[in-house]
Amino acid sequence: MKEKGCLSERERQVLQMISRGMTSKQISQELFISETTVNTHRRNLLKKSNIKNVAELICYGFKTSIIS
Repeated sequence: MKEKGCLSERERQVLQMISRGMTSKQISQELFISETTVNTHRRNLLKKSNIKNVAELICYGFKTSIIS
């Protein structure tokens, strides 16, 4: 896993929203971006953190204090 500093502010926002159980569609509506962009952020989060699934990603978010 990499450090939390490698994530953009938008990626951190998306991760926090994922942790609240929001879908890509809900996130896109709240942030006023396309669903495709949200899915790109999701993919980048997994790639940058070298994690394979969303459950591990949420654990990573808590460990790095991205999610409180």
